[in-house]
Amino acid sequence: MNNIEALKWRYATKKFDENRILSEDKIEILKHAFNLTATSYGLQPIKMVIVHNKTLQSKLVEYSMNQQQVGSASHVLVLCIEREIDEDFIENYFKYVHKIRATPNEILSPFKDFLIDDFKNKHIDEITSWATNQAFLAMGTLLTVSATEAIDACPMEGFEPKKYDEILGLEKLNLKSVLVLPVGFRAKDDMFSEFKKVRRPISDTIIEIN
Repeated sequence: MNNIEALKWRYATKKFDENRILSEDKIEILKHAFNLTATSYGLQPIKMVIVHNKTLQSKLVEYSMNQQQVGSASHVLVLCIEREIDEDFIENYFKYVHKIRATPNEILSPFKDFLIDDFKNKHIDEITSWATNQAFLAMGTLLTVSATEAIDACPMEGFEPKKYDEILGLEKLNLKSVLVLPVGFRAKDDMFSEFKKVRRPISDTIIEIN
């Protein structure tokens, strides 16, 4: 499929085939897609937890508004944000930049110092909102790549983050769950897979300025 055909094929899967499991190769593609997603300043204040454990998945269903996809999916991707974006976090990012690009510190320091000061002056709620926006960017990347790889997925905001954090032990990893993405293969009897995609006409959603 080309990209447009893949996006037409994609839908929010309502029922997964429990007997079909994504290959390690497909999971590796999703890992790399997540890691390569765009983030503000390139800071990557996000991590992805991959759950491939039916007992855990079944336990999480209760805290996912009883959405059965969480239990039946091949894997459940939990998109998380860092609980603390502090000076050390930003310093570590610039160490990566220096290591990978060999950019001199005298060039990096002004931008690094700006970010450190900027984040020190932000309220925790503002930082949390900013970091969550980065998780949404990653979700978009994962949905697109999943479609091109013929991986079915169902993006979810409807879950109880505190319960997910507790069950998956995320707080001790300094993480907070913000989005959930069950992935796998659609069940043959998922009637939603046959529904025509409902979208406004392009003429209603695109404005061209020449």
